[in-house]
Amino acid sequence: MLALCAPLPYNHALMRESTEPTVPKWAFFFGDAVLLGGAYFIFRQSNLPMGVWAMAFVVVCVAGGAWLGIMPFLLEYRLRVKLAELKALTSAADQLKNLEAIADRISGATARWNNVHDEAEKVATTAKGIAERMGAEVQSFTEFMQKINDGEKATLRLESEKLKRAEGDWLQVLVRMLDHVYALNRGAAQSGQPKLIEQMMQFQGACRDSARRVGLVPFVANPAEPFDSQRHQAWEGDGPAEPGATVAETVATGYTYQGKLLRPALVRLTREPVGEPETAGSALPEAAGEPAQSQLAFDKAGA
Repeated sequence: MLALCAPLPYNHALMRESTEPTVPKWAFFFGDAVLLGGAYFIFRQSNLPMGVWAMAFVVVCVAGGAWLGIMPFLLEYRLRVKLAELKALTSAADQLKNLEAIADRISGATARWNNVHDEAEKVATTAKGIAERMGAEVQSFTEFMQKINDGEKATLRLESEKLKRAEGDWLQVLVRMLDHVYALNRGAAQSGQPKLIEQMMQFQGACRDSARRVGLVPFVANPAEPFDSQRHQAWEGDGPAEPGATVAETVATGYTYQGKLLRPALVRLTREPVGEPETAGSALPEAAGEPAQSQLAFDKAGA
């Protein structure tokens, strides 16, 4: 195909006969020099200011000299253009003479193109078969990966449920231990022994600091604090909390886990004494034992 596009050779005989056109320039340059010299002569011989006729002659001489200086180059340009046109016509004639050879080449190229087309159809058929086989392999591989993915998801779900149950178990154990530590601290406070109270306060603080590291934060209600149903739970013996009720003491600590309320604080409410007041010593065993624990709503969902 590249041979078809190659330019055909020119007629060498014509190229030898056609030479680059040249125009003798010395005659034009001589006339140009004469006119410019005449303009200079008129300028030198005229009195200043120059008259109209003198200026007119100077302008005519200068314009004529300029025209004579440009004229040989214009003539050469026109001759070269005509020669280029003649060469183009000669090349076209040579190409027309070679049309039969070009037609033969086109026929051969067409035959080769038909062969290429047949081969391309065979390649396309083979590629289609390969693509179908690859599609089947991809589909089977996708199904295999989906089965593996489903199995991994089921395993991860089971492990996640195990971790959640384990988290709930150790969280319950930790809350129960902190409840007993709080009960011991209250017992020490009621014993009236300063050293014992100080030791129990330090022990309770260390236990709570350890619990805070895993996100479990205990809290108590301060005396005379307004009762809040979201954070407090009234002692069963006090009955339902009335509007404006305040906290008298905290029986069991409340907890938050990772910023969420895990269990409200169990509190006694301030009320007018009826009959003999209950002593603090009688409330301590109950607060430290299992009955007090049954009063607390432990939110496992929050855990």
